[in-house]
Amino acid sequence: MVLGLIFLFVGCAYFCKAKSRRIYFPHLKRLMLGSVKRNSLLLILKWLGIVLAIVALASPVITQEYSNSKRHGRDIVLVIDSSESMIQEGFDETNLSKNKFSVVKEVASDFVDKRQNDRIGLVTFADIAFVASPLTFERKFLQQIIALQRLGVAGKRTAINDALVHAYSMLESSNVKSKVVILLTDGIDNASEIGEDEVKSLVAKSNVKLYTIGIGNREDFNEAYLQRLAKAGKGEFFSAKNAKELSKIYEKINALETSKIDDKKIVQHTYLFIYPLLISFFSFIFFIYFRTIKGLL
Repeated sequence: MVLGLIFLFVGCAYFCKAKSRRIYFPHLKRLMLGSVKRNSLLLILKWLGIVLAIVALASPVITQEYSNSKRHGRDIVLVIDSSESMIQEGFDETNLSKNKFSVVKEVASDFVDKRQNDRIGLVTFADIAFVASPLTFERKFLQQIIALQRLGVAGKRTAINDALVHAYSMLESSNVKSKVVILLTDGIDNASEIGEDEVKSLVAKSNVKLYTIGIGNREDFNEAYLQRLAKAGKGEFFSAKNAKELSKIYEKINALETSKIDDKKIVQHTYLFIYPLLISFFSFIFFIYFRTIKGLL
């Protein structure tokens, strides 16, 4: 809107010319030829000063936005059963030839892909429990580790309690406020060196939240035991009879354990009026100098 003043000055220069007495000289045109260049210089300086002064008055500004995101993620350990019973087929109704373990790996990998702000680790168990992956932000790396897991590597039986001890040990040194363990099994503990009372005491004393999932037929796993563990861990027990139900369980846990993101926008303004103002100032200085000191018309 301020820039509209330029048109006002142009209109005024055209319609508001100063009138003075004119004396006729027959050869005036020839005399004026030498001053054309000098008049052009004054004209340029004058209009440069006027236009840039108006531009400075309009106060040009560069606006930049910066995003300052603070992410408060969780530390999550996935504990997955790799015992012999996980070879059972028919768990996925869309592909009956796929065994439980293959389905679980796919669902777990999908869960990892959605947890963008969290560190996630993996514990696999059968006769023995071992850390397949430490806590990491590298989701692609962890998905590759999950895909590489094989049945029978850790034995045939089920050591749930030992696996939980490994998972809780991983989270013990973590400084993150929110810690979660997600245990999945289709069997009953028959190989652990750690007893039920000991592991329940460990779970109850810790600030780690525990979710337990039993998959397959209800007679395959010890539902009451998994419920007790979840209660001691201030979490929740789930059961899934097929792949579709298992996916929904992980989606529910994903929704329950949301990570907090504080996204703040910082707006920075850089004012540029000083540059056209300085050029305008010097244009007027030179205009006055050439017109008065040098005597240009």
